[in-house]
Amino acid sequence: MQRLSTSRTEPSRNKANRGFTLIETMIAVGIAGVLSSVAYPSLEGHVLRARRTDGLVALMQAQLAEERHRANHRTYGDLAEIGLRSNSMSGYYTLQVTSSSIDGYEEVATANGRQARDGSCQTLRLAAYGASLEYASGPNASASNPPDVNRKCWNQ
Repeated sequence: MQRLSTSRTEPSRNKANRGFTLIETMIAVGIAGVLSSVAYPSLEGHVLRARRTDGLVALMQAQLAEERHRANHRTYGDLAEIGLRSNSMSGYYTLQVTSSSIDGYEEVATANGRQARDGSCQTLRLAAYGASLEYASGPNASASNPPDVNRKCWNQ
């Protein structure tokens, strides 16, 4: 003999199979939104710092090319003379030799594209005159960050 199901067991079976309510889903979405709003700025900071390495590498390559040019021509040169492009390898920075002479040179890497959001490190400047080498950085062409921010920009 088959037993008919009673009304007591049927609601519990339906309750177990019904899934999430709209309120539960909205709470989960809200929690995910709060967590992502906290995590995104940190992630963006790490991405900007990683991309900044592209500009640092471009300046170091230009420095080596300048010294190689000086050894062969008794003077420092511009980008065309030292054989470098005006964009960094990944294209996040534009490279310029702002001055070059027999005594030294000054190179500037300026952030472009999405890297331009790199606040206080948009401009990286490397200057070599005589025996002195200067690393500077800043939010604009003046590259006038205080020493602690400058060290951060140059990953020191």
